[in-house]
Amino acid sequence: MDMEKKTFRSGPYKDFFAQGVQAGNVLYLAGQVGMDGSGAVSKDIVKQADQAYRNIREVLKEFGATMDNVVDETWFVTDISEIMANAEPIFSARAACYGGVPEVSQTLVQVSGLVMPELKIEIKCIAHL
Repeated sequence: MDMEKKTFRSGPYKDFFAQGVQAGNVLYLAGQVGMDGSGAVSKDIVKQADQAYRNIREVLKEFGATMDNVVDETWFVTDISEIMANAEPIFSARAACYGGVPEVSQTLVQVSGLVMPELKIEIKCIAHL
């Protein structure tokens, strides 16, 4: 049985992967990083996390979804100790993006690097529509 998929592609790598794929009533987002539309990346981890969430909202919007649809997120970070040292402002920015304490499962994984050396966090989400 073939499943119909809807995809959203954007950014400099749109020919290589989709930013989001809807399969049935589940939406899978590619990992979003702290890079804005002009390609700028802050050195500040809190600003990178905030930008990643802004990017997530933009992808969700393409599918008619919001942060309320997110059920799971995975954070890939290059330095867990930096995350923990900035936990309060990072999780405050996260709560602001969700409009309160999010009702999602979350996994935090430290990795040796992301696609660009200046990136410190990448957030991947699954949403239910």
